[in-house]
Amino acid sequence: MIYFKNPKIKIFYILLTILTVVSCNKNAKDKEEAKHSLTKYVNPFIGTGGHGHTYPGATVPFGMLQVTPINGISKWDWCSGYHYSDSVAVGFSHLALSGTGIGDLADLLFMPINKKVDLSNHPKSRDSIAYKSSYSHNNETAKPGYYQVFLEDHNINVELTTTKRTAYHKYSFKKNDQQSVVIDLGFAINWDTPLKTSVNIEDKYTISGTRFSKGWARNQKVFFVAKFSKPIIKHQLYADGNLTENKTTEGIKTSTQLFFDPKNNEELFVKVALSSVSIENAKENLREGDFDFEAVKKQANHQWNNALTKIEVETPVDSLKTIFYTAMYHAQLAPVTFSDKNGQFRKENDEIVTAKGYTAYSTLSLWDTFRAEHPLLTLTDPDRVSDIINTMLAYYETKKRLPVWTLYANETNTMTGYHSIPVIVEAYIKGIRGFDAEKAFEAMKTTMMQDERGLNHYKKYGYIPYSLLDESVTITLEYAYDDWCVAQMAKALGKNEDYKFFLERSKAYEHLFDRKTGFMRGKSVDGKSWNEPFDAKYSNHREQTDYTEGNAWQHSWFVPQDVKGFIKLHGNNEVFTSRLEQLFTESSEITGDNISADISGLIGQYAHGNEPSHHIAYLFNHAKQPWRTQYWARHIIDTQYNTTPNGLSGNEDCGQMSAWYALSAIGLYAMNPASGNYEIGSPIFEKTTIKLPKGKIFTMEAKNVSDKNIYIQSATLNGKDFNRTNISHQEILEGGTLHFVMGSQPNKNWGLK
Repeated sequence: MIYFKNPKIKIFYILLTILTVVSCNKNAKDKEEAKHSLTKYVNPFIGTGGHGHTYPGATVPFGMLQVTPINGISKWDWCSGYHYSDSVAVGFSHLALSGTGIGDLADLLFMPINKKVDLSNHPKSRDSIAYKSSYSHNNETAKPGYYQVFLEDHNINVELTTTKRTAYHKYSFKKNDQQSVVIDLGFAINWDTPLKTSVNIEDKYTISGTRFSKGWARNQKVFFVAKFSKPIIKHQLYADGNLTENKTTEGIKTSTQLFFDPKNNEELFVKVALSSVSIENAKENLREGDFDFEAVKKQANHQWNNALTKIEVETPVDSLKTIFYTAMYHAQLAPVTFSDKNGQFRKENDEIVTAKGYTAYSTLSLWDTFRAEHPLLTLTDPDRVSDIINTMLAYYETKKRLPVWTLYANETNTMTGYHSIPVIVEAYIKGIRGFDAEKAFEAMKTTMMQDERGLNHYKKYGYIPYSLLDESVTITLEYAYDDWCVAQMAKALGKNEDYKFFLERSKAYEHLFDRKTGFMRGKSVDGKSWNEPFDAKYSNHREQTDYTEGNAWQHSWFVPQDVKGFIKLHGNNEVFTSRLEQLFTESSEITGDNISADISGLIGQYAHGNEPSHHIAYLFNHAKQPWRTQYWARHIIDTQYNTTPNGLSGNEDCGQMSAWYALSAIGLYAMNPASGNYEIGSPIFEKTTIKLPKGKIFTMEAKNVSDKNIYIQSATLNGKDFNRTNISHQEILEGGTLHFVMGSQPNKNWGLK
């Protein structure tokens, strides 16, 4: 034992010992966390090639900011601003779309450079952008919450990370190189066009500004603030090509080049926050504290790890873990946080409202995400589901219509149907109660009883005649499903008359079924004759067509609300399954002169690269051939996803393409989300653990599973025989174990109850 005569020395050694123990414990904890981290399996480059349209930049789960590299090309495969085939960067923006088929955003472009440039010219192409730089994928890194790239032309290493509302940049310059940053608010790609922008040098560390634009979002207002770790020693401000000596400037296209002292330190840090409301709100959104880049990066990784652990899978095949956890990652990029720290957000009519008791979201790609992403969120993040619904109800108040496709709080009216409705009904049926159910029903009923977007024809004829509206078949089928969902909500709330009315109207699909061909077809106003000539493989993209981004083969199967009645129209199970099997085995030829690029990921005429096909493989379950569901679900899993940048067979569409994989890979799929049930497919993992609210755990085990053992031989739920092809959300919430025994040959007696 050591004795200390001086009490102060004793206290010092005690404190030193405590600090050493704490530090050791922290290091041990960090190492243990890294060992069990799931983020190491995520590859954000998956989907950045082909037609995936994803971005590799840094964000946190459902974060407000997406700080990401921009290539500067305005083409379809650059909808996110980035494509893996490219090797030129023009800067790093703070807003991005993940996997959409329309391009917008890429707002607030920052680019570190090591030379003075002339910003007075308006580049006519990327080639004439003075501050662009080449880069190599060999010196580029993307991880959840972190992105890095080396700019070869400027000898600068760029690192990006973010919190929910603050982006962090770290620029590492070469010693003695000039240190400068270009901020170009006039830069735009794809549909985006600046209307009014401004820059203000507030002090030697701070700039702020605005960017108002129109594009896919017709009224987008962005307010921002940026703080630098070094003082600005010189600046040049431009407005519409004119250099100004002032510290503030305004115009359609404004830009600035800022200069910093290169002495003593090669690193420059920047943190940026934005708001849809005001610069003051952006400042409040800006994270307090120093430029602790590594701490923020670590925190972002921790947030992602927590998000990924909601569903944990076990398999000896690491590539399957990479595809699965990347899918889980992509499924949690959108919707994005839209309300500010104080709850305020701007709507498309410029009304400023406050989200009280919830977080408001935008980027609601509902035509896509109602199918799998929202069902996934009811398992992994039910509180966020109610926040999303409260946001929808806030948007409803603007025009008394529920959202279709909301971007930066603007209703784009992109795609067909009103699929905010199944999202709301699914949540209520599954027991999620964090929203006003009566108000939600009022919104659903009001929306479906209006005359907009073809509903006038739908109400008059019971379907939409092809001569009165393009895409009439798809729109009719989707309105029929929305009607069924409204009916279920009415029933749950005891509104019997509404229930009967909407249930009857949900049979609209019957009008369009042609018994002779077995397809859903465009029907005339006389209610008897079909649209001729008819070619089930014909596609005409978004004009003079009966189908949305597809053909009759792909769009004739959307009756998830009444599969039994749908089968009856075909005649019987045998006829139905024969036609369904033919979908997957028919030649993949698509006819027409204006074929939709969205028809991708073809297996026969089944097109996994677009959402209307996503439920189809699970229809076999309802026709007493579940082994066909198991075969085709597994075939899609194996052929339509991989670990390369071209690892998605079509647009990611804000999480839907990945959510399909995440659910299907564990053996579940919500073919009819508002039913509250999941179809059983073919699990690919030996074990899946779902962490549920209230500390419950639901486990799925697949004994003997392999790339050949894809068929379910038998199953038990909590030790009791399980011989059906669906399981309810409520059964999963109760926790327990669903155990499958897998084999290489189908057991045609399993699942027929």
